[in-house]
Amino acid sequence: MKVTITEQCMGDRNCNKLCPEVFEYDEDQLLSIVKFDEIPEQYEAVVRQAAQECGADAIVIEE
Repeated sequence: MKVTITEQCMGDRNCNKLCPEVFEYDEDQLLSIVKFDEIPEQYEAVVRQAAQECGADAIVIEE
């Protein structure tokens, strides 16, 4: 699974709070970034949850 965050990111940091192992907040760009090119299997479920809960629909998952 690959994950990207689009420019629609509002920087509310919900994904960072939900899964800090995968998502990191970039203070310079004021948006979240993904720490991995390929999401480790143990984080896939929580990353899907973060995408569903993203108010801006900024988290895009590629299977």
